[in-house]
Amino acid sequence: MGLLLYGEETKRLKFRNLLSTDFKAWLPFHKYPRSTQYWEGLPKDPYTACREQFDRVFERYEKKLGGMNALILKSDGNLVGICGLLVQTVDGLQELEIGYSILPEYWKQGYATEAAIKCREFAFKNNLADSLISIIHVDNIPSQKVALNNGMHLDKTTLYKDNPVQIYRIRSPFTISQN
Repeated sequence: MGLLLYGEETKRLKFRNLLSTDFKAWLPFHKYPRSTQYWEGLPKDPYTACREQFDRVFERYEKKLGGMNALILKSDGNLVGICGLLVQTVDGLQELEIGYSILPEYWKQGYATEAAIKCREFAFKNNLADSLISIIHVDNIPSQKVALNNGMHLDKTTLYKDNPVQIYRIRSPFTISQN
C-alpha cells in the first residue's frame, strides 16, 4: 500500500497526483503573501517558490516518501489545494505527517479539514502508522484549527527547518497502547 491517495474521494473532493500542468493553477498560492507568511526560508519570488515546491513533491513521489495530492473540486474540476501523507524526520524520528495547503480563494470553506480527515482515515485504515502528525508554525492558527478538527492534540513544540513549530498528533485507534 502506497502513501498517495490517488483515486480517493470525499464528499466534495477528488484526490489525484499533482501534475506539472498544475503549476499555473497553484502559483496564486505563492503569490498571495498570507499563504506563506509564517514560514521562514522560502524564496521570495513566487515562481521560484512554486517551482521548488513542485520539485519536492515530484522527488517525494519518485522516492516513495508520500507526497501532496492535488485536491480537485468535484463540482467544477478546479484545483483547490494540496494535501497528503509525507514521511518526515522531526527531532531525529521518522514520522508520517498530514500536510495541507489550500488556495486562498478557497479558504474558510472546510476543504483542508475534509482532506486532512480523509488522509487520517486512509492512513489508519491501511495501517500506515501508529500515529500521525501535522507540523504547524506556532503562529499559524488556521492550520492549528484544522489539526484540532482532525482529532489531533498538541504534542510538543520544537524547531523544524529553522522554524518554531507545534507538532499535533493523533494515535491510531487500531493500535494497542503500550502502558
